[in-house]
Amino acid sequence: MFSGHADYPATDSRNLDLRNMKIAFIGGGKMAEAILAALVESGASEAGNICVADVSVDRRSHIESTYGVSVSEDNARAASQAEIVILAVKPQQLGEVLAGLSDLAEGKLFISIAAGKLLSGIAAALGSRNIVRVMPNIAALASASMNVFCADAEVSDEDKAHVATMLSSFGEVLELPEEQFDAITALSGSGPAFFTYMLKAMAEGAEALGLSAEAAEKLAIQTFLGTARLLAEGHFEADALIQAVSSAKGTTVAGMDVLSRSSLPADIAQTLEAAAARSRELNQ
Repeated sequence: MFSGHADYPATDSRNLDLRNMKIAFIGGGKMAEAILAALVESGASEAGNICVADVSVDRRSHIESTYGVSVSEDNARAASQAEIVILAVKPQQLGEVLAGLSDLAEGKLFISIAAGKLLSGIAAALGSRNIVRVMPNIAALASASMNVFCADAEVSDEDKAHVATMLSSFGEVLELPEEQFDAITALSGSGPAFFTYMLKAMAEGAEALGLSAEAAEKLAIQTFLGTARLLAEGHFEADALIQAVSSAKGTTVAGMDVLSRSSLPADIAQTLEAAAARSRELNQ
């Protein structure tokens, strides 16, 4: 799933250019680990070409022993030999991190997954415009992330292809304009929490009808998974799927009558707007 550049080189995990490139992760948290695991396990990158920098001794020890990659407590040391530097720190930490990397930015591709941080701000702090911004989500842990990226105008198509190869190792990939990233952050970045909240409500409602907690959770999760798969694989458009499940005077219609009178659509819209507004604040 790509948009904007139909002339990208092939972007599967056998791309030897990416496999031979040295990659540094600045930050070794859960999202960094999910990306790292996908790169190594899919064969998109070689463990010997990856270095992870993190301040935590425990995180470094865990990552080194689990994935066989190099680790360091020094960001600059980890990034010095890398061709691709993945900025995987919290937004509040990004400014300090960039200041420490600015002297060695030349010739490197930087990929930021810091929510809300604009390409222009990163470029100003780093002294380089060879920057791609990515919004993944927590489903990277299951190689099912929705990954959206945007790139500075100076990033080459070849480097965009490297980014697409990397991201496709742990999910779907889409390129969209940066001005849409607040909405993207709200929908696919924060969305797993919102979907899980609704799933919990479905399961709890089923418990109230007499199902055990275990059975209700299993039914709710598989129903979400199956429905998403029907839509993702193109078996139905959304409205057509609702109609397909809804028989006249049946159980689905009885439930849909309640939903259609509820404020759920407005509540969801407000939820996304609140998340998008916070993303805009992080740009400041």
